[in-house]
Amino acid sequence: MIEYEAVIGLETHIQLNTTTKIFCGCKADSWGDPPNTNICPVCSGMPGVLPVLNKAVVEKAVLLAKAMNAEVQTDSYFDRKNYFYPDLPKGYQITQNDQPIAIGGFMDLPMEGYTRHVRIHKLHMEEDAGKTKTGYGRRLVDFNRCGVPLIEMVTEPDLRSADEVAAYLIRLRQLLRWLDVSEADMEKGHLRADANVSIRVKGETILNEKTEIKNVNSIESLRSAVEKEIKRQIKEVEAGNTIEAWTLDWDEDTQTLSKMRSKETMADYRYFKDPDLLVVHLDEAWKASILVDFPELPLARRERFISEYELPEYDADILTSERSLSDYFEQANKAYGEDPKRLSNWLMNDVMRLLNELDLEARDLKVTPEYLAEIIKMVDANTVNTSTGKSLLEKVQQSGKSPKEIVEVEGLAQVSDTGAIREIAARIVAENPDNVEKYRSGKDSLIGWFVGQVMRESRGKADPNLAREVLEELLK
Repeated sequence: MIEYEAVIGLETHIQLNTTTKIFCGCKADSWGDPPNTNICPVCSGMPGVLPVLNKAVVEKAVLLAKAMNAEVQTDSYFDRKNYFYPDLPKGYQITQNDQPIAIGGFMDLPMEGYTRHVRIHKLHMEEDAGKTKTGYGRRLVDFNRCGVPLIEMVTEPDLRSADEVAAYLIRLRQLLRWLDVSEADMEKGHLRADANVSIRVKGETILNEKTEIKNVNSIESLRSAVEKEIKRQIKEVEAGNTIEAWTLDWDEDTQTLSKMRSKETMADYRYFKDPDLLVVHLDEAWKASILVDFPELPLARRERFISEYELPEYDADILTSERSLSDYFEQANKAYGEDPKRLSNWLMNDVMRLLNELDLEARDLKVTPEYLAEIIKMVDANTVNTSTGKSLLEKVQQSGKSPKEIVEVEGLAQVSDTGAIREIAARIVAENPDNVEKYRSGKDSLIGWFVGQVMRESRGKADPNLAREVLEELLK
C-alpha cells in the first residue's frame, strides 16, 4: 500500500498593533467601527496623495525578524503589486517583493516526541486591502482596513500534517503577543493564515502541484480544512486524477472547501518599485536601538523553566504561554525561595482561576508576586490553613492590602490550640449521634463531613489536620 505525506507551507498575514496605519495617520485597528469611518485620501486611494511610512511598523518588523532568526536587511524597498479587486481602491497594493525587510529564518517547533524545523522564506511589510461583503442585495465595500500595517511571513513547505500547522500557528500567536507586535486575534483578522497543500509519496523529495486554502478564521478550522484537503488529494491521486492548482475557499458553516479561483502567478501582479516611497535604510544604530531590550523568547524560557526549576513540560508550557504570567512566576519564585513546583501549582490552579474570572493579565493583579509568595509562606508555616490562604487571594485582589495585614485585621490566623479544637469537635460528635454510629459501623468517609463541621464552626480557622486527629480519637 502506498503511503503518502503532506507537504504544507503557510502564508501568514500579521496585523501590527500600531496606533496608526502604515502610510497615513488614520486609526489602524477599526474592529467594530462603522464602515468607511477610518479612512482618508491616502488610504482610500485618492489621486495626487503621497504615502509616508510609519516608523513603528519598521521597528515591529525588526523585532519579529529577530525572533524568527531572520536576516534583517540594511536596505529594503516597497513595490506595487497590481491587481483589480473592488476592495483595493488604488488598483495596486503597496508591499515588498524581491528586497524585503528580512529574509530567511526558522522556528523549531516542539512536537510530541520530535522537533519540526520550519524555515522562513521571507518576511515583508505591506498594507492591507479593504473588505467586501454582500448586503441589501448588493456587494458592499468597507475601506477601513485599507492601509492597516501587515507583516507577511512565508514559510518553506516544511510542515507535514494538519497538527503541525496548528502547532506552528499556536507558537506564532504566542510569540507575537510576547513581543507585543500584534494582538494576534484570528477572529478579528489580526492573524490570518493561508495554507498551501500538496501530497507526495513518502520518501520522495519532489514538490507536486499545490492548492491554497483561504478565508479561515481560527486555528482549529485551519487544522480541519488542511486535514480535509489532504484526504481529498490522496483520494484524487489514487483514482488516477491530477491535482489542479486552485485557490480553495473554506466555509465555516458547512465545514467544507470549494473552488474559489485559479491561482495567480507572480507575472500576473506586474511588480515594480513604488516611486513614491524611499528606500528603508536600517543602519546599525537604529537596529541596535530597536533590539536593546529584546526579551528572552517563550520557547527558550520554556526550556529554561524545565532545566533550571525542574518543572514538568506541562507546567513550563502553561507558565510561558503568556509573557506577563511568565514574568510573574519568576518574580514570585524569587520572593518565595522554596519549591518552584509548589509555586507553579498555586499559579496554575488558583491565580489563573482568578485571572480568568476577572479577565486580567498577571501584570494587572493587585496580588503581586511578592504577595503570592507571602500567602504560600503563611500556609507553609501553618499561620493560616490552605483554605484561608486561597481565600486571601481574592481578599488581597479586592482590597490591595497585604496578606499579613488582612490576616491580622480579620483574625484569620489558624487555630492550632488542641484544647479549643477538641471542644468544638466534642460538641459536634455529641450533636450528631446518627453519623457517629454510621462512622463506627464502617463508613469511614464520614470523617470528611466531621472535619468540615469543625472548619465551619471555627470559621475556617481550625488546623484541618489537627481537627482530623482529634475527631478520629473521639470517634473511636
